[in-house]
Amino acid sequence: MQNLIYPVIATITAWVLSALFTKMLIPFLEKKQFRQFVREEGPQSHLSKTGTPSMGGLAIINAAAVATLTVTAISESFDIRIAGVILLMYLFALIGFIDDYEKAIKKNNAGISPKQKIVMQFGFSLAFAVFAAYYSYGAYGIVGGTEVWIPFIDKYVDFGILYIPFEIFVLIAFSNAVNLTDGLDGLASGVTALVSIFMVIAGTAFYFTGEPVIFGAVAGGCLGFLMFNRNPAKIFMGDTGSMALGGVLAAGAIMMKLEFLLAIAGLVYVIEALSVIIQVTYFKKTRKRFFKMAPIHHHFELCGMSEKKVVAMFWAATLVFCLLAILIMNI
Repeated sequence: MQNLIYPVIATITAWVLSALFTKMLIPFLEKKQFRQFVREEGPQSHLSKTGTPSMGGLAIINAAAVATLTVTAISESFDIRIAGVILLMYLFALIGFIDDYEKAIKKNNAGISPKQKIVMQFGFSLAFAVFAAYYSYGAYGIVGGTEVWIPFIDKYVDFGILYIPFEIFVLIAFSNAVNLTDGLDGLASGVTALVSIFMVIAGTAFYFTGEPVIFGAVAGGCLGFLMFNRNPAKIFMGDTGSMALGGVLAAGAIMMKLEFLLAIAGLVYVIEALSVIIQVTYFKKTRKRFFKMAPIHHHFELCGMSEKKVVAMFWAATLVFCLLAILIMNI
């Protein structure tokens, strides 16, 4: 229980800071014309969201960073591992910021090209994967290097030469999956808050000190932002936020070697990404749509569910997946 004190402090600190930062950010973004431009092919009910301030992710990541650095300094748990995760979060936020800035300047929802985005993601992910190969370790600080903890068998498996490609995949996959999940008011921020809280529990169960503080701060940052992002949203996190959140979730899990646990708790992200892959693949082969629209949260909207109900359903599903991950962790 004592191990949870500092993550809880980080959560509360980031929550307050994020709420304050978001409240200050809204009029600033409105003044600078950094607004959301909704794609015309999306649900028609979303067209009214055009003009809502975007780039709100700046509030989340800065609140999370300040809370993490402050609490890890107080608890004397700050080290190069914490610095690496925070840096990765900002680098992925930079990718999203460039994309959001392009959208704001060009007044469309295209942003930078997918090729430009993946090249930057790959470069940053490669650097972090090499970093993790040297500085990540498992429970009790005993296991390190290229091992990864595998649920069910409760063993660390050495990925060897596959470790770097695997971690690159994890980082890119999660950053894009969270980005795809960010399509409804409060969806990505709520889901990420729940997953981050689970990672606090998992991290402390594996006797980590610094990483749970990071996840606690991320949870708090999302909760503070959610106060303004819930339906009807006064601000969106934009790619600045979703890219950074996906990156920091993956990076923190990598440093603790709990990538597979993150995938279970964050199964909503996985489902969102898979729905897009299925939709695109099916359409290329049949010229028909498998879902009414992808990502899958839009499918439920077009089936007649209200946006609030879809978000509530996805939050509930995330809670179930987190509980499942806790069960698996203790098998």
